[in-house]
Amino acid sequence: MMISTKQNEKTAFKALQAKFGYTNTMQAPRVIKVAVSAGTGSAKDKKQRNEVVASRLAKITGQKPALRGAKKSIATFKLREGDPVGYVVTLRGARMYAFLDKLFNIAVPRMRDFRGFSKSAIDAIGNVTLGLKEHTIFPETADEDLKDVFGLAITVVTTAKNKDEAVAFLEHLGVPFKK
Repeated sequence: MMISTKQNEKTAFKALQAKFGYTNTMQAPRVIKVAVSAGTGSAKDKKQRNEVVASRLAKITGQKPALRGAKKSIATFKLREGDPVGYVVTLRGARMYAFLDKLFNIAVPRMRDFRGFSKSAIDAIGNVTLGLKEHTIFPETADEDLKDVFGLAITVVTTAKNKDEAVAFLEHLGVPFKK
């Protein structure tokens, strides 16, 4: 039987207690939120591309994505401030745990030539950003057209205080890192 991410998070205190000297269960790291984002790029038929990305992100995450606009105008790219450049979904609670379970147990094993995520993806304050080259690894979108493949950035925000704590916690959760 598969152990869920939520169950792993609950056992993190006992597993990491000796290594980091925790005295209270509230000192153990927890996952706060997961942000899934995708850029839409500068397509010729931008409106259709935006709709495709939005609908597939909604299928993958189970939540409607929010449109993100450009922060600055860049004349070279014919981009104006406020033009749509991507979508983001912020997951918390039950949807977050369901998404992490699906990511680690179903989607990641379907990736081609996957050798593990780099530990350098973890920043100094304990968050990790995982880049996926194609969204088709998720079972909800595998049967769709292969011409509209886009990449995702998945940021897992934790309460870990430093990189070492984050590495140990994320490995305990089941994030496949390079050996």
